[in-house]
Amino acid sequence: MKKNMNVIQIRGIKGIIMAVLIAICLAVGFIAFPGWVCMNIWNFTSAHINNLPSIGIIQGVLLWGIIIASYFVIKKDSVVVCFKAPEGLSEDELKDVFSDLKRASVEESIIKAMIKAREAELKNKSENTEAVSEEKVTDSDIKG
Repeated sequence: MKKNMNVIQIRGIKGIIMAVLIAICLAVGFIAFPGWVCMNIWNFTSAHINNLPSIGIIQGVLLWGIIIASYFVIKKDSVVVCFKAPEGLSEDELKDVFSDLKRASVEESIIKAMIKAREAELKNKSENTEAVSEEKVTDSDIKG
């Protein structure tokens, strides 16, 4: 880890405003200005060469995006895009997964059986307490 690491802290509303302004400046510097330049170049060349329709700033930004995308596609050495299918599991890994699943299902069935036994135990206990309380009531009625 770097010893002289600087941490940028955004404190309060002034910090939030500063962060928003920095983001806007970056967007203008890397997106809007080159889009404006592309728009002006297109309009200048279309007016003087082919009599093509002029474009606005949004089309200039889109043209700038097309230029950048084309640059990355043509310059293959610097950008590598790799689509790769995920590797399958080996036999040992599959055996481990299935054994974990089997163990989990066995544990789950044991837990379910324990829950059912506890519910039955509580039900029997509550029935026994009700029966005992009814017997006490009948015994007290008889004695009284």
